[in-house]
Amino acid sequence: MTETKATPMTSPPIAEQRPHSYERHGYTIEDPYFWLKDQSYPTVDDEDVLEYLKAENQWFQQNMAAQKPLTDELFTEMKARIKEDESSVPQKDGDWMYWTAFDEGAQYKKWYRKSAWVEDEDRLILDENELAKGKDYFRLGAFSVSPDGKLLAYAYDDNGSERFEAHIRDLATGEDLPDVIPGTLSSLVWSADSKCLLYGLANENWRTDNARLHVLGTDIKDDIELYKEEQDGFTVGIGLTHSEKFIAIATGDNETSEVRLVPTDNPRAEPILISPRKKGREYSVEEHDDTLYILTNDDHVNFRLASAKFDNPGEWSTLIAGSDEFYLTDMTPFKDFFVTEGRENGLDQVEIRSYDAPTAFERIAFPEASYNAGLDDNPEFDVSKMRLSYESMVTPDTVYDYSLAGKSLETLKVQEIPSGYDASEYTTERLTIKARDGAMVPASLVYKNGTKLDGSAPLHLYAYGAYGYAVPPSFSTSRLSLVDRGFIYAIAHIRGGDDLGRNWYLQGKLMQRENTFNDFVDVAKGLIDKGYTSKGSVTASGGSAGGELMGAIVNSDPDLWGAVVAHVPFVDVLNTMQDESLPLTPGEWPEWGNPITDKAAFEYIRSYSPYDNVSAQDYPPMLITGGLNDPRVTYWEPAKWTAKLRATKTDDNMLLMKINMGAGHGGKSGRWNRVQETAEEYAFILWQMGMAE
Repeated sequence: MTETKATPMTSPPIAEQRPHSYERHGYTIEDPYFWLKDQSYPTVDDEDVLEYLKAENQWFQQNMAAQKPLTDELFTEMKARIKEDESSVPQKDGDWMYWTAFDEGAQYKKWYRKSAWVEDEDRLILDENELAKGKDYFRLGAFSVSPDGKLLAYAYDDNGSERFEAHIRDLATGEDLPDVIPGTLSSLVWSADSKCLLYGLANENWRTDNARLHVLGTDIKDDIELYKEEQDGFTVGIGLTHSEKFIAIATGDNETSEVRLVPTDNPRAEPILISPRKKGREYSVEEHDDTLYILTNDDHVNFRLASAKFDNPGEWSTLIAGSDEFYLTDMTPFKDFFVTEGRENGLDQVEIRSYDAPTAFERIAFPEASYNAGLDDNPEFDVSKMRLSYESMVTPDTVYDYSLAGKSLETLKVQEIPSGYDASEYTTERLTIKARDGAMVPASLVYKNGTKLDGSAPLHLYAYGAYGYAVPPSFSTSRLSLVDRGFIYAIAHIRGGDDLGRNWYLQGKLMQRENTFNDFVDVAKGLIDKGYTSKGSVTASGGSAGGELMGAIVNSDPDLWGAVVAHVPFVDVLNTMQDESLPLTPGEWPEWGNPITDKAAFEYIRSYSPYDNVSAQDYPPMLITGGLNDPRVTYWEPAKWTAKLRATKTDDNMLLMKINMGAGHGGKSGRWNRVQETAEEYAFILWQMGMAE
């Protein structure tokens, strides 16, 4: 293996191949880069592993050095579009108004409040910048003010491993109480009397399999375990119903769920089991007065809304039936009405309904043909206005209050772009493109007016395509740095996401996973056929499961892409899905299949797993990123993939890998650090497309 030195490298690092194989279902799998997984993980102290990662980082820095002026230029213009002293719109919650704000130049937020009733000074209750001092990484997790308004429970992760430490602050004095709970991986939920805190601990496999109760002022060793999940792969979550009368303890995996309620005024009470788990059935629970409201997929893939009584919580009666056209995604109860959210033809809808006549509704109208909209922060139960958020690919993030009485939207704030922005200079489109199996795949596009639609423009294509996550057609100030340079920016709403309903998601998982990859390729080819761009002028990016997508499409159609960026890519799918010790693996089997017990799943995953399908062919220029402390996509996935690509590919195209040595799944923390990494990504793309000048 190449020795890491401070002196310039004359060639990329080549990872040693060490014999390693295993047998499964009659197959022998060779994995010569297995050694890149440090066997003492999550501690990474193997000198050979660290030497290789450092060498790759040096190769990245050395090759990107010539692009530093471009990276700096991109960073400067991206930063100029961000209001440095940005603040959120204050929102009332009980006796207080709460909001966040950045100081000029600051990486992290400050959290404020003031009295909702009398003239009051702004009161700083938490400063993330202070908590982040001296740390390479900082991420605030849970943030929860006690019902009496006197205490703040908060948790943070300071290395990217997503193991959070919970603290409790006295808001009168600004001092933290002695109560400290390390190793949390959950929200923090208060009891009604503000004397107890519910939370979940991560176990040794970084899975939350419990709900615990801490009484303030007592030793955490004496905390009470309210619930323990025994089924491997099920994760426990804790939350509040909207009225805050009940604490919901939910457990489940990617296809099955089970919910229990306990009263916030008596959290030690015997939990109310709503309905025992049934494989493949998902449900969530809300309540209003003496009625339970259950959102479930038990009799329609696009979910129905049912109701039940507390004394018979498993007997569900349909209020809103499931629909082939409308995908019901959420229900929020307020005192005098409730709101349903969902998607119709892939577009967000917000509907206001009456408890007395739940099938009738008032749908809030939004002005554009393609957009992203929904309920925003609405902490109170008894309201006459609702807080909404709205944006599109050309409309900056907008915060509204919707008046129930006046049936009107009041604009509270439009995202400010200090360097200037004129939406009329840009065009957004929503197209549908036929995939190879006949499915019609939506794509959202934005480009600057005057961009030639004759095939000469470069086009950047982005997607995710997993876990039922729909990529919204939202606004991005950073994206303008590509669009203003002549790029068309497109989002492919591929299967694996639930953009067009739950079936759209189901058609991209398990034994239909390849639909996701095919959709992305077919959208790219369709946009070429329609004259938006040309072969070799399409760049692509995706992260995590979207990074798996990048790995699949460079294997299948390498000559289609001008440059590809894969962030924290889930590319070693076959090995990861067989490693039960990894944090996410058992809970992921409903998404990808279990190759340990299921030969068909093993064979299918093996057929598309990007790492296993690297071949001796030309690959496009590629930038690959990872995080040493990432518990979701472990660092060795991008490392092994990069090593195998270097040893196998037949071209001289640029291949760079950057591993953040002090960060996790989301890359570096801090708003300017994140902008810097986006600037690096765009600089790489422009450089490889011959547009660096």
